Amino acid sequence: MKPYQLASVSSPSLVVECGGQRVETAIIKNMKKSPNFPGNVLFIKLLPKDEMYTPPIVLKVIDHRPFGRKPVVGQCTIASLEEFRCDPYAIVPEGKIPLWVVFCEELKNKKLLNDKGLLNVSLHFQVYDSELENVPEFKGLTDFCNTFKLQRGKNDNGDDDPTVVGEFKGAFKVYPLPDDPGVTTPPRQFRELPESGPQECLVRIYIIRGIDLQPKDNNGRCDPYIKLSVGRNSIEDRDNYLPNTINPVFGRMFEMTCFLPQDKDLKISVYDYDLLTRDEKVGETVIDLENRFLSRYNSYCGLPQTYCLSGVNQWRDQLKPSQILENLARLKGLSKPRTEDNGTSLTFNGKDYTLAQFENNKEIHQHLGPAYERLCLHVLRTQGLVPEHVETRTLYSSFQPNLSQGRLQMWVDVFPKTIGLPGPPFDITPRKPKKFFLRAIIWNTTDVTLDETSITGERMSDIYVKGWMPGMEEDKQKTDVHYRSLDGDGNFNWRFVFGFDYLPAEQLCLVSRKEHFWSLDKTEFRIPPKLTVQIWDNDKFSLDDYLGTVELDLHKLVAPSKTPEKCSLQLLDKQETGGQRKVDNTKSLFAQQAVRGWWPCAIEQDGKKVLGGKVEMTLEIISDADAEERPAGKGRDEPNMNPRLDPPNRPDTSFFWFTNPCKTMKFIVWRRFRCLFIALIILTIVILFLAILLYSLPVSIQDENSRIFIKSASN
Repeated sequence: MKPYQLASVSSPSLVVECGGQRVETAIIKNMKKSPNFPGNVLFIKLLPKDEMYTPPIVLKVIDHRPFGRKPVVGQCTIASLEEFRCDPYAIVPEGKIPLWVVFCEELKNKKLLNDKGLLNVSLHFQVYDSELENVPEFKGLTDFCNTFKLQRGKNDNGDDDPTVVGEFKGAFKVYPLPDDPGVTTPPRQFRELPESGPQECLVRIYIIRGIDLQPKDNNGRCDPYIKLSVGRNSIEDRDNYLPNTINPVFGRMFEMTCFLPQDKDLKISVYDYDLLTRDEKVGETVIDLENRFLSRYNSYCGLPQTYCLSGVNQWRDQLKPSQILENLARLKGLSKPRTEDNGTSLTFNGKDYTLAQFENNKEIHQHLGPAYERLCLHVLRTQGLVPEHVETRTLYSSFQPNLSQGRLQMWVDVFPKTIGLPGPPFDITPRKPKKFFLRAIIWNTTDVTLDETSITGERMSDIYVKGWMPGMEEDKQKTDVHYRSLDGDGNFNWRFVFGFDYLPAEQLCLVSRKEHFWSLDKTEFRIPPKLTVQIWDNDKFSLDDYLGTVELDLHKLVAPSKTPEKCSLQLLDKQETGGQRKVDNTKSLFAQQAVRGWWPCAIEQDGKKVLGGKVEMTLEIISDADAEERPAGKGRDEPNMNPRLDPPNRPDTSFFWFTNPCKTMKFIVWRRFRCLFIALIILTIVILFLAILLYSLPVSIQDENSRIFIKSASN
């Protein structure tokens, strides 16, 4: 109750008015120690039998203050009593036994665990897409008592004040009385009720993950963490905030102690962590622990599918299944269950059950408990109790109470301390990724598009292969270059080695990296494991030319062709596209570990995919431990083993002209222009001969003339 006229409500009583009748409860002596009324049952007669003429019930809470002041501090009007009408002669569970007997609920889901990989628990759980209170079959967990919101009624100005100032919890039973006074009246309702004193309870809160949280940062994300409060106890898990995500996987379990009904409201808040400014509240959800504690659907702890004395699914309830079943029989007014055949058969509520009908063809492992307890658990699961579950609760803002701020998947266990310690809690720590390595050996290529024309007019390509795993583009690797491929063939013998963190349950790779250099925290991404391989044409003085690509899903790996002749683009058409094609030729590389063959690389031209080349690869996935036992280096670097890669046997025509001038002359210039070179050489020799001849002929003539002149002079 909220304070009234600046004074707290300390000694309230409840007044019930209906059709001129007025009854009042005893006064609560100390509101802080116990907010329950010492007298629980009130009785009003003379209501009309017809619902049409039944007047409303008005509930008023009066605070007894000094000097005889009795202000009305809250009130509520119940307009219709139809939902409270009952058959007074029907056998109704009354809660004669302690409150903890009335509980049993279910809580988690194997599909969630396997598909999402969130928990270290391999169990079957029911996942509800809403709050447990909103599941229709559990009737809001108000089967024991209803919650009525109390309002002030009128404010100081005489206007209606819709402000909720408190809550009243109670139940109504409306039934007809006989017209003849001589006829025995029906039995009174609420004859046996549980103790109204406070109960100390251990509360376990399991927070699995958040879904679509409202962003609070400029990057469209938030840094969420959990904050819990119940009564005066609170837990702030600020040190374990998760950076840059709106779908955080918390995997956290918290234990708190509370007294019911004083500390009935468990507040679970999600905050956004900020380093320099005040943390913002993303949203919160409130769970009424008292309703779960009192509900006859046994919503304090889940009923597992199996009764195990050890292992991850160890029984955690304080009572054994046989004790819960006996108490359930007492609540329903049934005889105790009868067992036969050493606990393998049981009769309950007129039906016969056998252990074989529940555990036929099921594996019996060493963690299971006695047969009779297992059979009682199976029978309990047929009684409509709350199953072991994960509930999805909507987070609301304090400023916008009707606007969703995201959702939280979680569950709560409540154990009264008066009956001993519960079983060990579940470990829902998020699964840690395992280190794996993908080794891709590029052996050969063929039918690669010849993208260039050499200076001699030949069609050619300087081929190399590039590869990476999506999400880890910073670890791109490429082979050396097979220069001057004249027929589209390339030889490499080159090894790519990609290390990645892998979540087997989720079948996703976990990538952590900073989105910007100024980012303080790394952002986690979950990406399907794929390998992208591309064929490129190397250019020294311009951008390289893209020739084709193939993207391989390592979980749905298309089986390669054994020979290049059978490798075509139809191989890629067998992949599942949009869930419409049937996958009949795919296998997980994680299952087969290694595969070798030819895959086609496609390039899009004019809106159509055409073949850009074929690549022969060996793909192998190994764990971190296997990688240490069988080491292998990148490329052809040491340790060059598993397998050893020798330099490729490339043709003599494969070279880079700038660094091999002799080969350039031999395989380019000479082979292409040898006739021209021979003709030029012959022509050069002839020209030199003629030049020498012409050069030497005048000298000979001059020498001859000189001899003739000397001779004639001597004569």
